Amino acid sequence: MTEQQSAFPRRDAEGRIRTLGDLVGVGLAGVVIGLLVLVLFDVAFAWFGAGEFGQANGWLAVILPAWLFWEDFRAWGFGAPRVVAALVAVATAVVSGLLVAGLATTLPPLLSGVLAATTFTVVYATIWFPGVRWLANRTG
Repeated sequence: MTEQQSAFPRRDAEGRIRTLGDLVGVGLAGVVIGLLVLVLFDVAFAWFGAGEFGQANGWLAVILPAWLFWEDFRAWGFGAPRVVAALVAVATAVVSGLLVAGLATTLPPLLSGVLAATTFTVVYATIWFPGVRWLANRTG
């Protein structure tokens, strides 16, 4: 008897993430993991006297979500729909993240950056996921 393992996020036969909820959920989990790692590093550097706590760049928390988005981008294979959807999603997500970071300038860089990374993750996913599917259906 073979035991089937559940995989999260759920993917289709081509390796594309199936639902927007999975994409956003895993992306936000990546931001949280990134934040925890940044806090550990920031505490260590503050403890060694290499700066004050909270001064790390919180934008670094976007590394795991960006990796997730890259993998989903690659799963769509060659074609214009994935490139157009990704460019629109990245441009909108970066501008949104920078806007949030600009509004949160009174917070330490760690917090304002994490808010920006969270905004980037949610905006990118909500534009990419329906956008690439809509464009692929129109051209394919």
